[in-house]
Formats: sequence, structure tokens, C-alpha cells
Amino acid sequence: MDRETFREQMLGVMERKKHWAWPMFTSGRVARELLHYHFEQEYETYVRDFPVMVGRAYVRCPIPAIRRSLAENLYEEETGGLVAGSPHPVLFLEYPRGLGMDLKRFEHVQLLPAAERYRAFLEEATQCYGWDIAAAIVTIFVEGNSEERAALTRGEHHAPGDVASLRRVHAPRVGRRAGGRLLLRSAARGGHRDRQDGGHAPRSLHHHRLYLM
Repeated sequence: MDRETFREQMLGVMERKKHWAWPMFTSGRVARELLHYHFEQEYETYVRDFPVMVGRAYVRCPIPAIRRSLAENLYEEETGGLVAGSPHPVLFLEYPRGLGMDLKRFEHVQLLPAAERYRAFLEEATQCYGWDIAAAIVTIFVEGNSEERAALTRGEHHAPGDVASLRRVHAPRVGRRAGGRLLLRSAARGGHRDRQDGGHAPRSLHHHRLYLM
């Protein structure tokens, strides 16, 4: 298989990553008290430890160019030092904070069965196989989204408009100023995107999906 065929097939897979439950979030049909459970499960399943998962691919990668790219990703996830201004797991918690949720609940989360199975899959995929499998899982399967083809065509990344819908429906002040940027996260579509006071930027918070619906 040549590179272009592989790329096209991969983009075809990515374009199917549109979760059926997302319109329920942006239309306000998911009650605020139920969102708390979603964010808790999401945080415990992979958000909190995502930098560790990226690191597992990095430490085993033998190719310097790819290793440098993974190192950049790891640094941004762990520190926010390139774009976001704060560690991405910390920024994630600004969303429930903006919705008035109790952040202490995020300190001791009991995973639900589906989330527990998904976390077990991520642990196995990033530790028990080669670096390439680990890298594909974290950078494509977890971080990737259905907008990749358009982003590649434009040569840039834009935050999906649905982010504004979720913010408007659930919390007028959700977001965080970080290095002069107002970070508005998408809870289901985003993949390293952020919105800077209505504009766009190449990278930000990682992709958050609705695994439990």
C-alpha cells in the first residue's frame, strides 16, 4: 500500500468519528447534574493520565524525528508550556469548575464498567505492544477527530463551532484565560484545538469523547 492510499483510508476512518450523543450535549438535553458524571468518568478514564500514555510511546520510539514530535506533544500535555499555559489535565477541570461542579469528586472517581473496560484497553495498548501501536492509539485514536481532512487541506486547525453551543447552553462563563487565550473545550469533538477570543490556534486541549453513552 502506498502512502497516499493509506492516508486516504485513515482519513476515512477518522471521518466516521462523530458521536451520536453530541447533539444532546449542545442542545441542553443532558442535565447539568448528569454532566458531572460524564466529566468524572472522562477525567479518570484517560484525561488525568494522558501525558503518561504519550510518554509510553515516546520512551520506546527508536526514530529521532518521531520521538521529537512525541516529546513536544508530551511537554504540552504535561505543562501547557507551548500553547495552553497550564497542564491539560488541569485545564480540563476548568470545565466542571465553570459549571459549578464539586471538584473534590474528581479526586476519587469510581469508573463505571464501560469506562473501566476502555481504560484497560488504553493501558494494554500503550504498554504491551510496540511504540508504534502506542503512538497510534494516543495521537490518532484518542486525539484525532472527524475534522482532520479539512485541517490538512487548510494547513491549520479550527475549533468546531459546536463548542460555542455547549458553552451557551450549559455555562455562560465556562473557559479559562491562559496566556491571553480563552480556552473553550469541546466535550466530544476537538482534538488539540482551542479558540482564542473567537479565533483559532493550532493546538490546545485534547479530544474528549462520550465513551459512556
